[in-house]
Amino acid sequence: MHDQDWLAEQFEEHRPHLRAVAYRMLGSLGETDDAVQEAWLRLSRSDAATVSNLGGWLTTVVSRVCLDLLRARRSRQEEYVGSWLPEPIVSLDENNDPEQEAILADSLGLALLVVLETLTPAERLAFVLHDMFGVPFDEIAAIVERTPDATRQLASRGRRRVRGAAPAPDSDQARQREIVDAFVTAARSGDFEALLSVLDPDVVFRIDAGLSLGARPPITGAEAVAQQVLARAPSFAPLARPALVNGTAGFVVGTQDRPIAVVGFTLVGDRIVAIDIVTDADKLRI
Repeated sequence: MHDQDWLAEQFEEHRPHLRAVAYRMLGSLGETDDAVQEAWLRLSRSDAATVSNLGGWLTTVVSRVCLDLLRARRSRQEEYVGSWLPEPIVSLDENNDPEQEAILADSLGLALLVVLETLTPAERLAFVLHDMFGVPFDEIAAIVERTPDATRQLASRGRRRVRGAAPAPDSDQARQREIVDAFVTAARSGDFEALLSVLDPDVVFRIDAGLSLGARPPITGAEAVAQQVLARAPSFAPLARPALVNGTAGFVVGTQDRPIAVVGFTLVGDRIVAIDIVTDADKLRI
């Protein structure tokens, strides 16, 4: 029992890191917790005395579990009518939960997670482990069952895709809040021109309603997005409450006991370049 208690304590020390790895791999808090729990189960059934680097061993286990989950997910996403979006991490005040802060280190916004979802499972794993956590390519190669050179190419392809599609977001939360508040004010008043003033000309509007037929493919362009926002504003704008969504100014729609949507934004150069709306009830953990 003493050895098991010691092992549990050691595992808990690594849990924040494992959750951070898994969330970047999966974009789902539920699947993240499943992957971390599976790592604990495997550790508890193993001979821990033979493990020389517990952190590396656990990271490898979580990564392999995530790889299997990503491969299984592809077929399920084919049933989606609109966009598949990551499960957002939401805070309704300025003080994030410590575990949330660990997961969200390095400004892990929704837009980056959306781009990561376009990578193959092996590309995503190689990019996340190497570029975000500094895991050597020879260790990653054993997980994806490739040579180190081939694994380096996987990470390189992922890196090019991310750099080309995921803009570096503005980091000033106070300025973010000003722009998002201006967006909500314009939506509430039905002010089309005011909406255009805060939208990037190439803004992207995405909505994840799960398997609901109410979802639509992504909409691009400031005028088209402004029209879509105003069409939906009567139902969401009066119930919008400020929140941090993956560390960026956003809002929650609905009452405190019954949220119906989370709206996240990506802002670059004081303009909104992406609006991501999650209405899938399975992803609304607030």
